[in-house]
Amino acid sequence: MTGPLVAVLDYGIGNLRSAQKALERVGADARLTADPGLVASADGVVLPGVGAFGRCVEALASSGLAGVATDAALQAADGGRPFLGICVGLQLLYGGSDECPEVQGLGVMDGRVELLTGDVKIPQMQWNRLEPRAGHPMFEGLGDEPWTYFVHSYAPPVGPDTVATCQYGGEVCAAIARGNLWACQFHPEKSGDTGLRILSNFVAGLASVAA
Repeated sequence: MTGPLVAVLDYGIGNLRSAQKALERVGADARLTADPGLVASADGVVLPGVGAFGRCVEALASSGLAGVATDAALQAADGGRPFLGICVGLQLLYGGSDECPEVQGLGVMDGRVELLTGDVKIPQMQWNRLEPRAGHPMFEGLGDEPWTYFVHSYAPPVGPDTVATCQYGGEVCAAIARGNLWACQFHPEKSGDTGLRILSNFVAGLASVAA
């Protein structure tokens, strides 16, 4: 691969390879890695995640990547090298989750992840219409009604860093951004052309930051 180097943090949780393959499809040299040296040399960092919040925190710590992920996310939030969190990878950025109240998250973002509310089936496991906030580069080139695929029972509250929502028993935070830190509650690697465009927008941003 000759595209920008993207480190997909490999901490043994979920189908990390699907995220890697999707990034490769949009031109990245995406590598699954637990090597801090490779992560340090990458143009961008991706933190996927599926399953329980506590199990992901435990696996990230045991892999030695918790500090690496935290530092990379903080750097991105401050306008540095881009970082993308996916699904539980978004939730891990917060201080904690009601799913595992005794477990601390990475604490990069303010607030706490909460159980979805309303008279709806838990988890949300479906395609849902994304409602992006206008003007954010994450959503450049998407149609008027982009649909993405969700599998989750928890989400952070809608707040100042929210750049997209969806409706599921109420307004749900679907994506956040601060500086060059992007994170989405949905799975772009499972969201067809819309998801690939979002990943392509992320990869396109790597070159501009490196320049």
